[in-house]
Amino acid sequence: MNNSMHLKKDKPSDSTRSVNRRRFISSSLGMLAASSLGTTGLFARSSRLVTESRSALGTKVTIKVVHPSLRLAQNAIDTAFARIERVEQAMNLYRPQSEISILNQTGVLSSPSAELLRVLRTAQALSRKSKGAFDVTIQPLWELYQRHQEVPSPSEIKAQQPFLGWRNISVQDTEIRLANKHTKITLNGIAQGYATDQATRALSRAGIHHALIDCGELRSIGQNAEDLDWTVGIQHPRQSDAFAAVASLDNRSLATSGDYESHFTNDFKHHHVFDPRTGHSPKTIASASVLAPNAMQADALSTTLMVLGLTDGLALIKPLENVDALLITKDGRQISTAGFPTKA
Repeated sequence: MNNSMHLKKDKPSDSTRSVNRRRFISSSLGMLAASSLGTTGLFARSSRLVTESRSALGTKVTIKVVHPSLRLAQNAIDTAFARIERVEQAMNLYRPQSEISILNQTGVLSSPSAELLRVLRTAQALSRKSKGAFDVTIQPLWELYQRHQEVPSPSEIKAQQPFLGWRNISVQDTEIRLANKHTKITLNGIAQGYATDQATRALSRAGIHHALIDCGELRSIGQNAEDLDWTVGIQHPRQSDAFAAVASLDNRSLATSGDYESHFTNDFKHHHVFDPRTGHSPKTIASASVLAPNAMQADALSTTLMVLGLTDGLALIKPLENVDALLITKDGRQISTAGFPTKA
């Protein structure tokens, strides 16, 4: 969802807290719709809404399930959170024994998990397709900005360029290797989406057919408690207490990346989303929301569209099946694909 692409610390900073608030706002409308104890739809068939929130992935993760059996629903939710924990064990930068931490510390990871291989190969495919706009080796640049808490000098940014680039990662079934000791990867632009998909899969295997999963990225299955598509509000990039749009998820996943999530200057020109090809934040897009068949795809594409901008971003997703986007420019224009399901 954002191109800082690392799972955040358990004790969030001010910027992390603002991201979490954005996530709460973006999903709250769907949550309210789901909690209506009406007399029609699924509740008329004795189903109930079961909700649980836990700390995971550096944020508050919420899973909502609609099912007649409280016991089955709770067991399914527990299984879904266990799947999220497995993703954290592989991809959380702030766990010293995670696979990604070992890789960044040593430059090589032997016998990588199938999960890490899948995420990295998906990331590399998008890097290739986007001509480097999406890149998980952005971590050295992010750390540079974090150290300064402002915009680094052009020479400092330029000095990071040799360490960036998706071709600096060799991904083999038996080994992942980084090209040099200064290259580091971070997966926050894709791992949260993958975790969302894994939680969804766990729920489905447990017999859940109606749920909303919010891991920072959103994924819906089935309908809410009123037999309607899950509906969510999309945060306005310049009004913290307002929605820019309301969308029906229609059994798809939604991810939003925006310049307002964590920024280094008050004018939003310099923020946590970087164009790895230049070392600077992209200039035209304030937020990019992507609906896609799975959350990993939506997560990675939302960051990519922020970097590519209007023309190249929309061209990238045009041939992709069942993928739609809503882009909001820095001057306030809203541009969406024909299939983006905004509601009045």
